[in-house]
Amino acid sequence: MSANSAEAEPAPERVDVVLRKAGRLKIRYPAELLSDDGVRVVVRAEWAGGGARDFGFVRFEPGDVFTEWYWRDRWYAVKEVRDPSGALKGWYCDVTRPAERTGGEVVVEDLDLDLWRSADGRRVLRLDEDEFAASGLRERDPHAAERAEAALDELEELAREDGFGGLLD
Repeated sequence: MSANSAEAEPAPERVDVVLRKAGRLKIRYPAELLSDDGVRVVVRAEWAGGGARDFGFVRFEPGDVFTEWYWRDRWYAVKEVRDPSGALKGWYCDVTRPAERTGGEVVVEDLDLDLWRSADGRRVLRLDEDEFAASGLRERDPHAAERAEAALDELEELAREDGFGGLLD
């Protein structure tokens, strides 16, 4: 490849991922847009947590790279997590309302339920069910609560079956 052709390559498109919770901003971070087919948006971003965060079952650290899949027709997002050397740590999944992409933003609303699948597939953990129960979503929006619980069940089944293989291809 000549120097001129390398210079002609467009810079990757950037978007901001905006995660809202109970109508408020939880976190906003920049990401590289990998694809958007009209149903699924895929981005890549470095860990945006500001420092290391140890969950007990995994530790997210500066330099970790997240490849994130968001759907406009599904109630969850799947995030593949790799360390700076590229070694797979696992998948962190957020139960969310379907994603919206407007302009330079991918916006999702976190519904408290999460799931973790370790890289080796030995650990599949349902997370934050107590936060979900305390959130009041069942009372405020029973339909959304039902969809959220069904999404967590679906994620767990996918994680145990094939580690999201068919979903993320």
